[in-house]
Order: sequence, then structure tokens, then C-alpha cells
Amino acid sequence: QVQLVESGGGLVQAGGSLRLSCAASTYINNLSAMGWYRQAPGKQRELVAAITRGGSTNYADSVKGRFTISMDNAKNTVYLQMNNLKPEDTVVYYCNAAVVTPSGVTNYWGQGTQVTVSS
Repeated sequence: QVQLVESGGGLVQAGGSLRLSCAASTYINNLSAMGWYRQAPGKQRELVAAITRGGSTNYADSVKGRFTISMDNAKNTVYLQMNNLKPEDTVVYYCNAAVVTPSGVTNYWGQGTQVTVSS
């Protein structure tokens, strides 16, 4: 069983920066990708950014040029550097690990970390 532990959320002023970290409890075999999602109250969880072990990345249009995702394979950790934060980035962020299994893809989730951007 994979456990994901997030850290780095908090309160920041608009234009500021935060760095989220997500550490997996163990090396993940058959990892498809790790990523960050966010979910506002009453809305669906949406992809923010994702990365493969090979370094391929994917970003939501709303964060391109402001957020950077990276992965440290040796530490089983994924990071999200968030710059030029905006009030609309205020939401809970969730770490995700997508693992390929014989029956398909299994998604593991962190507990979520709150990011609040004040105007």
C-alpha cells in the first residue's frame, strides 16, 4: 500500500510563492505518473500538473508559466513550485500517484494541503 504525505501549504500574499512536497512511503513500481490536483468546494477535482519518471510534464492552462512540477526519484518525492500565486489558486491541493496494475490504473491520494492566497 502506497502512502503519500504532503507538506508545504499555507497562507501567502498574491504574487508570492509556495513549494508543495509529496513523499511516497515506498518506491512505487509501475508508476505511470505523479501529480498534483486541486479541488474547490462543490467542484470536481482537477489536474494541476503531472510528471512521469522520465520527466515528461503536463500542466493545466491556468498554471502554465507560474507552476513547475519536479520529481526526485531517489527520494520518491514530487514537488510543486508555485510562483506568482493568485487568489483564485486558493484551494486544497492533493498529491496523486497513478500506478499501472494488471487490471488497469490504481490512483493513490494524499490527505490534501490547503493553499490560501490573500489579495
